Amino acid sequence: MVHFTPLESLVGGLLIGFSTLLMIRWLGKISGISGIVGQLWSAPANDRAWRFAFVVGLLVSPLVYALFAPLPAVQIVASTPWLVLAGVLVGFGSRLGSGCTSGHGVCGLSRLSLRSLVATLTFMATAMLVVWLVRHVFLIG
Repeated sequence: MVHFTPLESLVGGLLIGFSTLLMIRWLGKISGISGIVGQLWSAPANDRAWRFAFVVGLLVSPLVYALFAPLPAVQIVASTPWLVLAGVLVGFGSRLGSGCTSGHGVCGLSRLSLRSLVATLTFMATAMLVVWLVRHVFLIG
């Protein structure tokens, strides 16, 4: 662990947990990003405003962060075709699993959902296997 940041990680986790609590408490909605974005335009008109605000918040938050600290340097070492394939597979997996890591891993686990536990364990095991295969078998990146 080269850049271990326990304080920042704790604060980020607390903010995610608190925002999840607010979504469930005030709107009765799960903070599953794939569901929120996936239904942005197909949701009833009276259910779109909060979805739009959520997505805008995701996009604007790095700009707010940049007001207080420099944004971390990002280096993408994968090629565009690999990134596109990864995005398609993540989208497919979110549909197949009826949710994403935020919906199952954050919201579902906090509600002690067995289905979300199985989904999250599946996400994590698959991610670890894919990283191992890509790094050690296919020698990519």
